[in-house]
Amino acid sequence: MKAFSYERASSPQAAAAALAATPNARFIAGGTNLIDLMKLQIETPTHLVDVNGLGLDTIEKTEDGGLRIGALVRNTDLAADSTVRRDYPLLSRALLAGASGQLRNKATTAGNLLQRTRCPYFYDTDQPCNKRLPGSGCAALEGFNRTLAIVGASTSCIATHPSDMAVAMRALDARVETVQADGTTRTIALEQLHRAPGTAPHLETTLERGELITAVTLPRPVGGTQVYHKVRDRASYAFALVSVAAIVQPDGQGAVALGGVAYQPWRKPQADAQLRNGAKAVVDTLLAGARTSEHNAFKVPLIERTLGAILAEARAQA
Repeated sequence: MKAFSYERASSPQAAAAALAATPNARFIAGGTNLIDLMKLQIETPTHLVDVNGLGLDTIEKTEDGGLRIGALVRNTDLAADSTVRRDYPLLSRALLAGASGQLRNKATTAGNLLQRTRCPYFYDTDQPCNKRLPGSGCAALEGFNRTLAIVGASTSCIATHPSDMAVAMRALDARVETVQADGTTRTIALEQLHRAPGTAPHLETTLERGELITAVTLPRPVGGTQVYHKVRDRASYAFALVSVAAIVQPDGQGAVALGGVAYQPWRKPQADAQLRNGAKAVVDTLLAGARTSEHNAFKVPLIERTLGAILAEARAQA
């Protein structure tokens, strides 16, 4: 790990200003992803801005009946919150499917959204990776890409976003609140947060330099049957081969988001509209134009079977 300087921010705006003013600086909260990357020298920040003392760790109702989740709410606390368990069970189930209990105790809401890919070639500094070193190439394209993207990818990068929480939040129509160095605030739909890889996969989000996530908001509860199924190689501490977050209403309407298939949680409104027509119709729409390899082509039928099981569960509950 290379040497770095450190400061504790006094306010969200001060944190944003400190990062914007310091080249190669990073925010740090739980550190469950950043510290590992620093140890491997994949991330080499010269300065860390600690945001843990900013009071962004509360969960509260919004005026329109939704929920505001502070950026620093720990994953364990969010999963266990009584309102989340009652009104947004999809989110609680997704959080409990992610990582280990020890990591959930440290990991934060914002950090979960911003964690970097677990592509094995990104972590192997002996291999070319456009996300790690722009312009070096993508070893995954012709390598062992069993866990990697089948939609939304490019010829520069086929990495996937690893979050479970984000998949549930995508199905729940979450929005992200931020503050910038000049005090400007804005709200971003979660679907707009992550950039498609294109020719610049190292640019992973639409956040400006120094922009700090302060909260994630969920709309008022929608009810219905809410299920998160994660398919992985082992029962604990493993990232998804595929995951499916689904909300199914009694009239057959709802929402479906996928994990383990793209650079972001993957959802299409036109696929949601196919829920009444069954799993195959939804998946055909969600994965239209999918580009698979011999290693990851299994993801398409696996997603269809997983969604089919969820729809059968929803019918049984209804």
